[in-house]
Amino acid sequence: MKVLLAEDDARLGKLIKYMLEQNNIVVEWVTRGDEIYDYATYDDYDVLVLDWMMPGESGVAACKRLRESGYEKAILILTARDAVEDRVSGLDSGADDYLVKPFEFAELMARLRALSRRSTQKITQDVMQVGDFTLNRTAKVLKKGDQVIQLSPREFQIFDLLAQNLGIVVPREIILDRIWGLESEVSSNNIDSYVKLIRKKLDLGDGKTMIHTIRGVGYKLDAE
Repeated sequence: MKVLLAEDDARLGKLIKYMLEQNNIVVEWVTRGDEIYDYATYDDYDVLVLDWMMPGESGVAACKRLRESGYEKAILILTARDAVEDRVSGLDSGADDYLVKPFEFAELMARLRALSRRSTQKITQDVMQVGDFTLNRTAKVLKKGDQVIQLSPREFQIFDLLAQNLGIVVPREIILDRIWGLESEVSSNNIDSYVKLIRKKLDLGDGKTMIHTIRGVGYKLDAE
């Protein structure tokens, strides 16, 4: 895996670079935000790890500029901001995931592995395979073999959102914002009820589930 790390904190940047290299990851490290675009478009990285606050240009601004130019590789935002509106702003800029500081290195590695797996496919592909299921985003149909799984429009939207972030935890706040909007009166309990219905319709048997609850955070779809 090859990673571009943009972090202006010299101590943290040096530590992240060292730890990634100890895990056989090739790392290019820049300390200014206005270097991100040139590095990302010049070389071929599996994942960009961008600090939100950077001198010259913020990581979020660089992310947005890259997406507007057609850049398709995975982008992870590092941020000390943990408010819901900040998370939404980061994801809306085009980031695939975010990680709030301070974080455990093991979690960073897990998120990089998940993003790297996704970097070989277009995130917005119309048809994708999720375990034994085939998701057709254009036709809004989910199938297991030849059998159509009857999902309501909301259930399909939730499954689709989780599928597009396969292997990554999607917070309840993000689900709420993307499906209903932050001003909606829909509660976390409503989201939990929808997920429960989706699990029942997928019916993997033996108590197995593809949709895992991450207590206090949200949900993760795992095809394995």
